Amino acid sequence: MFYDTHAHLDHRQFAADLPQVLERAAAAGVRRIITVGTDQESSRRAVALAEAHPEIYAVVGWHPSEALSAPADLRPWLREAARHPKVVALGETGLDYYRMPPGGAAVAAEYKARQVELFRQHLEVAAEVGLNCVIHQRAAFEDTLRVFEPFADRVRGQFHCFADGPEALARILALGSLVSFTGILTFKNGANIREVLAATPRDRFMLETDCPYLAPLPHRGQRCEPAHVREIAAVAAQVTGLGLDELSAATCATALRFFPKLQPWTGR
Repeated sequence: MFYDTHAHLDHRQFAADLPQVLERAAAAGVRRIITVGTDQESSRRAVALAEAHPEIYAVVGWHPSEALSAPADLRPWLREAARHPKVVALGETGLDYYRMPPGGAAVAAEYKARQVELFRQHLEVAAEVGLNCVIHQRAAFEDTLRVFEPFADRVRGQFHCFADGPEALARILALGSLVSFTGILTFKNGANIREVLAATPRDRFMLETDCPYLAPLPHRGQRCEPAHVREIAAVAAQVTGLGLDELSAATCATALRFFPKLQPWTGR
């Protein structure tokens, strides 16, 4: 049994064959899929998928890369969306400085400031409603922690698609948060990520596909889908020295603790 803790099933790449995608996931033993919104419309679609499929749950929020198109204040919407019984976290939120918008230093500064403000809004609401946050950070680790730390006693973060080093991992774990690993774990050039996984306590990481992106070997270069979490889990088991069933049990238990409204699979 596996849980895919970060997917984007509302992506247009799944529009034509989502029923088949879900069938393959079930055949691979994937019993829970958390589909993550990237703006208000994407989050609405994520919730609709969760309502339509018992194995799917939703995360709602606004991706930092879309910060300049976001409303000034997301908090009223986030508060209302968080009330849904199948919304298990807020996000994905955080900071992404990897690609700056055109327009020079002034536009870049506005872009960063807007990301910070939206990140804080997600964290504020998460603290209010008792949910955790799915955190995206790219080329912005120090600023991400600076914004997150004041909330760390009330909100935990899933630092998703973790690809940083052992020092970053230690700082995240010290705040009570955790990380999740994608198909990068299986890549030939992913040795550094495998080393980080080996040093991660078994109750402080989860598995995810981030589909349709980052398909693991042997599917690299193709569309990723939730069924591929099994290949990620197989490599994770090898790296950690756990049996596949033991690895599965540990990561699913961690997901149930992190996402308070996620219901365990009971065989039905």
